[in-house]
Amino acid sequence: MRRPERLLTFTIPFPPRSPCAVIAVPRRLRPLKFASRLVSSSLCALPKIYKPGKVALVLSGRYAGRKVVVICQSDSGNKYRPYSHALVAGVECYPRKVTKRMGKKTIEKRSKVKPFIKSINYSHLLPTRYALELEGLKGVIAPETFKEVSSREDAKKQIKKLFEERYLAGKNRCVLSPLASAYLVLNDSPHPKHTP
Repeated sequence: MRRPERLLTFTIPFPPRSPCAVIAVPRRLRPLKFASRLVSSSLCALPKIYKPGKVALVLSGRYAGRKVVVICQSDSGNKYRPYSHALVAGVECYPRKVTKRMGKKTIEKRSKVKPFIKSINYSHLLPTRYALELEGLKGVIAPETFKEVSSREDAKKQIKKLFEERYLAGKNRCVLSPLASAYLVLNDSPHPKHTP
């Protein structure tokens, strides 16, 4: 009786945000050559979602539930990050609520924004329909920014200044306001207050 052939299971890497296929292939076949025959050219030509200026939500990690703006994207990856990722600028601490009764100093204090910059994998981002004009952010963040601490801090200061100016001008509220239903986006279970 002949021994059954051992199978090798692998995942075909499709473009981001599309379903992946898990296929069992005999070991003697080379997986990459076999996979290239299976993937059609129509699936690989999906539109690029994360263009510079696109507003997205972070789904996992330290900044989960925070809004970010894509500054620079890398669909094919690079030497240090061999996966598709985006360089983003986001808001760690949003401006607080302001009323007419508050004084000038109080309003100024409550209108502060704490930004962050990060390189995030596409699979940890959720795109929104909103976009932001990037006049002031174009030269601020680049892949070289992450090499030195001083350059990162300078970039954060420039982003903070730009976000605060836009907030006080009443522009881009989609980025500078906290997510209302973060619990529902990040957690499948219902909110504890709404359970019967």
